[in-house]
Amino acid sequence: MSFSAPPAPDTTSYNPRRWAAFVVTLSAAFMDLVDTTVINVALPSLRRDLDASSTQLEWAVAGYVMAFAAGMITAGRLGDRFGRLRVFQGGLAAFVVTSALTGLAVNAEMLVAARVAQGASAAMMVPQVLAMLRVEFPPEEQHKAATLFGLNFSVGGVAGPLIGGVILDADLFGLDWRPIFFINVPIGIAALIGTFVLCRDSRAQHAATTDVRGLAIATLAVLALLYPLVEGRTMGWPWWTWVLMAACPVLLWLFGRYEKTVVRRGHAPLIDPGLLRERAPMGGLSVAVLFFAGTGYTLVITVHLQSGLGYSPLHTALTMVPFAVGVGLFSPFAPKIRPYGRPVAVVGSLLAAIGMAGNLLAVRSAGEDLHSWQLVPGMLVTGLGVSMTSGVLIATVLAKTPGRLAGSAAALVNTAIQVGVAVGIAVVGTVFFGSLDDDGKAVDAAGAGLLTVVILYLLASPAALILPPGRLMFAAAGNAKPPRQAGPADEEETSGTDDDATSGSLASRRTTD
Repeated sequence: MSFSAPPAPDTTSYNPRRWAAFVVTLSAAFMDLVDTTVINVALPSLRRDLDASSTQLEWAVAGYVMAFAAGMITAGRLGDRFGRLRVFQGGLAAFVVTSALTGLAVNAEMLVAARVAQGASAAMMVPQVLAMLRVEFPPEEQHKAATLFGLNFSVGGVAGPLIGGVILDADLFGLDWRPIFFINVPIGIAALIGTFVLCRDSRAQHAATTDVRGLAIATLAVLALLYPLVEGRTMGWPWWTWVLMAACPVLLWLFGRYEKTVVRRGHAPLIDPGLLRERAPMGGLSVAVLFFAGTGYTLVITVHLQSGLGYSPLHTALTMVPFAVGVGLFSPFAPKIRPYGRPVAVVGSLLAAIGMAGNLLAVRSAGEDLHSWQLVPGMLVTGLGVSMTSGVLIATVLAKTPGRLAGSAAALVNTAIQVGVAVGIAVVGTVFFGSLDDDGKAVDAAGAGLLTVVILYLLASPAALILPPGRLMFAAAGNAKPPRQAGPADEEETSGTDDDATSGSLASRRTTD
């Protein structure tokens, strides 16, 4: 598929088929969300069928998230420059192919490579969805469409384990875990056809250039931390693993220096250096990495329940449902509580730690006689805490960051969320599988992993104090400006934030991981 710049679209009217087009793009984004979490319940099957090591299982999960995080901002800018629909279609086509390759994996190495490619493909799709929403919908409809966009992320995160559990229990055509990836192929092809029929292309009139070197340095910095965390345990922690981890802050410093050079040259940086002087985005980054690293608990619980206690994949998935219920408990109160910002994030992190401590107590006290109902209280409280913190994090960053930096701040924190998830899988997985490899009991290993999660949530709570204090001010939903014709000015406004446009919604995508 060619990615040459298309002619500017006719923006004198909104797409009359915009709602149908929106449903099509949402269905593709939904596939990404499902694939982020669906693999969790399949880990024991993958280990058995592909003879995968615990390290390879970690890479199969973390590699997808890392590729998504690394490509998200750049993909948004590619959409601005070459056409959002074209980049979306390219990402969707690649997602279909990589899903098929994942399902066809004959060994663990092929599985990991295909999962990384899947994550990169998803990164091309997801930033375009909300960007197209802002161009195709009149102002008075954007709030409703954005609400559906956020709901799609919440439902997708919950649906992943359930869909995986149902498919694995059904053992379709005797293919075991493979259909959880094959199912993306017909859905993706249908969505791709729908985009050609229903969607219109758009792009920014003066799109920012892609900061490829900045992206490379930032990716190397994260890999310098992630690679030794995942691989070091199996290699006995040789000296070079410590050197790589020590190199991470040095590379981040070089990244900051390089981004300042990009600005001095008059180009668009990957991350605006001005953010480093703002309290809100730096606080949001700290909370995002620590708090969302706690999502590594899913790795511990799903493997422990199936491999350690003999639960079926569906039974395991259903055991996780109270977490989603806890997330939903916050929703009715969110509009009234969210404006308090920082205190909600502090309390939410503490609640998540308390809930996970309850799960830890249940696992250790019940041992091999653990029943699902014993995890219900802890899952409910954890879900409530996760919903509170994730629900206010992006809102606080946006409300407390100067308008000219708000889009970049949202992109920074959203990327930090994905990095946090990947780092959490590496850290929690290292503790959990390390205990198992040392001939420890499954219960003791699960306890060690969950204790690590409790510590991460506890660290996130004081980190939230870095966020600026004060109530958050939001415009009323009914105060949208009257509709007007879209034009070049709209494209310019969109180009500044479309690559970051996922703002609060991408934060919610990980609340159910």
